[in-house]
Amino acid sequence: MKVLLLNGSPRKQGCTFTALSEVAKTLGEQGIETEIFQAGNPDTENVKAAAEKLKQADALIVGSPVYWASPTGQIIEFMDKLCSMAGDALLHKPAAAVASARRAGTTATLDVLLKYFTYHQMPVVSSNYWTMVHGNAPEEVKQDAEGLQIMRTLGQNMAWLLKCIEAGKKAGVEIPTTEEKIMTNFIR
Repeated sequence: MKVLLLNGSPRKQGCTFTALSEVAKTLGEQGIETEIFQAGNPDTENVKAAAEKLKQADALIVGSPVYWASPTGQIIEFMDKLCSMAGDALLHKPAAAVASARRAGTTATLDVLLKYFTYHQMPVVSSNYWTMVHGNAPEEVKQDAEGLQIMRTLGQNMAWLLKCIEAGKKAGVEIPTTEEKIMTNFIR
C-alpha cells in the first residue's frame, strides 16, 4: 500500500513539508509506503507526473500553508488541473488535507482542500483535531507538540483505513458503482 502526499507549499522543506513528514513517518511505521511530491509547481508536466503517481497510490494527502486565509494559489491550480487530468484515479481513495499556519486561516484552508475529495467520493480521513500545525518555520512546527500528535494520529488513522479496505477487498467487498453524473440546470 502506498500514500501519495502532495506538498502544496512553494517551500520544498518548510512547515508543510515538516507536517507531511510526520504523517509519512507514522505511515512508514505502520508498513505503508509513502512519497512526498513537491506540488508547489502547478505547471502541466509536474501535474502529469503527480497524476501518474496517483494512479499507483492507494491514498492521497494534500498539504498547504495558509496564504491569505486560504490554500496557496499554486496548490489550488495544481488540484484543479490534477482533478481534470486524473479525476478517475481519485475515486474512492482515502484522502486527507493538512494545513500549516503561523496563526490562523487553517480551517478555511482545510475546507477548500476537502471539497476536492468529497467531489471525487473519497473517504476523508480525520485525526483527533483539525489536521493543522502551527509555526512560522520548520523548527517552530517541530515544537508544536499538539500539531505533531495530530499528524501522527492522522497517519495511524490512514493506515488503519487502508488496511480495512485491503481486508474488505480480500473478503469480496467491491468498490461502489458510480452512477453517471446528473447535472441539474435551473436556467432556461
